[in-house]
Amino acid sequence: MAGNQQRRNARTSNKKGMVVGSGGQRRKQLKGKGPTPRAEDRVGHVSSRRAAQDPKAERRTGSGPRRPRTGPPRASSEMVAGRNSVLEALRTWVPATTLFVGNRMESDDRVREAVTLATQRGIAVLEAPRTEMDRLTDGAVHQGLALQVPPYDYKHPDDLMDVELPGTPLIVALDGITDPRNLGAIIRSVGAFGGHGVVVPSRRSVGMTASAWKTSAGAAARIPVAQATNLTRTLEAYRKAGFFVIGLDADGDVELPGLALADQPLVVVVGSEGKGLSRLVRETCDQIVSIPMTGVTESLNAGIATAVTLYEVAQARKRG
Repeated sequence: MAGNQQRRNARTSNKKGMVVGSGGQRRKQLKGKGPTPRAEDRVGHVSSRRAAQDPKAERRTGSGPRRPRTGPPRASSEMVAGRNSVLEALRTWVPATTLFVGNRMESDDRVREAVTLATQRGIAVLEAPRTEMDRLTDGAVHQGLALQVPPYDYKHPDDLMDVELPGTPLIVALDGITDPRNLGAIIRSVGAFGGHGVVVPSRRSVGMTASAWKTSAGAAARIPVAQATNLTRTLEAYRKAGFFVIGLDADGDVELPGLALADQPLVVVVGSEGKGLSRLVRETCDQIVSIPMTGVTESLNAGIATAVTLYEVAQARKRG
């Protein structure tokens, strides 16, 4: 009776007993077959037949090795939001591609003028619901009006040597300037005093934003701005091309009125207000020039310091 009871329990139980493993004896059978071959390398695959018929097919399909990307990363477009900001951007001829107007919104004189200016300039005018306006402006206070500004088309630093402008070459390079209003003011001064262009680093520096365009008061449309991957190497290249590089700093070796290099091809380097010129840039300069001041102000705004320097250089060139 006991044996029959044990057999019945064994038949109704779902619990598995001990299972004998392979003990590693069949481990080779579990070995992987390696990475999956490309489509062009598989026998009978349509891509393999196409590659055999046309060797250039691999390059067109993009399956071959890709070339490394060179140059600075591509900038994205900028959105100017708000009725006053959009209207000011349109009045100062900031480049734009599309004016977005919120539908079912209360219109006023600013909206009507913005639409009129955009239409006159050939800028596309599109209506968009509030949710889309919020998405385009990343949640900014747009008041039903937004303007899309395309990425700026930067020049190469070498292109500034070939700018067809009268006079001895004069270039301004920025070292650590992060305020777009300073950049716009410097571009305006470069245009006013016969400069040939502005160089900005591609990293940790201000770029050509809508704010810089507005502050330049139209000068950005005439004065080219170049972007340098490495500012120190760019300055060294200018020196090899025959330029003298001078840096602006409060502890300069030469005071601005006594600048003997004013009549030479010049690159004026302007540092940030807080840190000034970086060490490598400072060591690259031929001279460090200071602006003498008699008041209690310890330093000048970067845009003002650039304007004073360019004015003095322009006057020295007239006298010489």
